[in-house]
Amino acid sequence: MPRLAANLSMLFTEVDFIDRFEAAANAGFKGVEYLFPYDFDASLIKEKLDDNALEQVLFNLPAGDWAGGERGIACHPDRVDEFRQGVDKALEYAAILGNQQINCLAGIVPAEVTPEAAEATFISNIRYAADKLAAAGIRLVMEAINTRDIPGFFLNNTAQAVAIREAAGSDNLYLQYDIYHMQIMEGDLAPTIEANLGVINHIQLADNPGRHEPGTGEINYHFLFDFIDQQGYDGWIGCEYKPTTTTEAGLGWLKTHNQI
Repeated sequence: MPRLAANLSMLFTEVDFIDRFEAAANAGFKGVEYLFPYDFDASLIKEKLDDNALEQVLFNLPAGDWAGGERGIACHPDRVDEFRQGVDKALEYAAILGNQQINCLAGIVPAEVTPEAAEATFISNIRYAADKLAAAGIRLVMEAINTRDIPGFFLNNTAQAVAIREAAGSDNLYLQYDIYHMQIMEGDLAPTIEANLGVINHIQLADNPGRHEPGTGEINYHFLFDFIDQQGYDGWIGCEYKPTTTTEAGLGWLKTHNQI
């Protein structure tokens, strides 16, 4: 049975970030994920994890100027050194927080960069990161994101991600399959998950349209949860959605979708 992790970048935002760990535990979650830990001391986050018996599931490599609109720098040819420094920083945090996987956001292709140059840079960077993480016993995942929410995002569908993985040639590179993003970009969710389960190491969810909790949109999560379970996936599924109202008010879906 897959395990559900609360994405603290989107859930429990009614309270300060550092207080969301307790809120997630009180709601019944056993694991947490979020975009980045880097604005906080790792020892403080670790304390909150331990106090609330939570597992740190995943966070992202540093992704450039997030507040300024950047969504990753892994495909930026002029920022390779910055990317590699980010890998080291992520490893420092993971060593304390105990998570065994880190996600790489490819980023938006800069206007002056050709698709070929962006691809070559991304492949080189993820190969480097995968090797560095492997030495620490940590898996690297990469996430395809829809180009409606993030126009120009380099990695945007499953077939492209699989091809990139093959080109990188690393045994320590996996896919983070985001159901919401892939419903928008390609649909055909169940067959795609089944065909690629061997290289999917993390899943995230939200309904479409709106990116709200399961049961608010077009995705048949009653079917999909059962299907994923039947495929033998026993990893984490990150709840990365925007609550329709408040997080607490929207958690009823856990019961109606047989996830508690």
